[in-house]
Amino acid sequence: MTRDPDCIFCSIVARDVDAEIVHADDRTVAFLDHRPLFPGHVLLVPRDHHETIEDLPPALVEPLFANARRLAGAVRRAMGSQGTFVALNNKVSQSVPHLHVHIVPRTKKDGLRGFFWPRNPYEDEEHLVATADAIRAELG
Repeated sequence: MTRDPDCIFCSIVARDVDAEIVHADDRTVAFLDHRPLFPGHVLLVPRDHHETIEDLPPALVEPLFANARRLAGAVRRAMGSQGTFVALNNKVSQSVPHLHVHIVPRTKKDGLRGFFWPRNPYEDEEHLVATADAIRAELG
């Protein structure tokens, strides 16, 4: 596994830093964003440290995006939303330099406009855990 010792996402993948993980396989890990746009906001990362999509080896593209597709449905169903926003940043606006896909539950008139989005934190730790449990249940 390729790891950057200074990368928070690498530390989450290695389980050296706590995060509410909703999915993990041999190539990817998905966990709840600690500063969510809405509850259910998931970050999907490759286990190996790759900074941008251009750095991602071709063999990891399909597993990463197949899991993004699967998570989009699970997040939508678990959160009772009308849809999802699925995106990734490359360098610009990339707060952590480890490739990550955002999967965000969306509902019409939810207040998101452009890229100036408010953050809507979890009510408490119980809300955080219940949200992760709902997504894990949808993933089976």
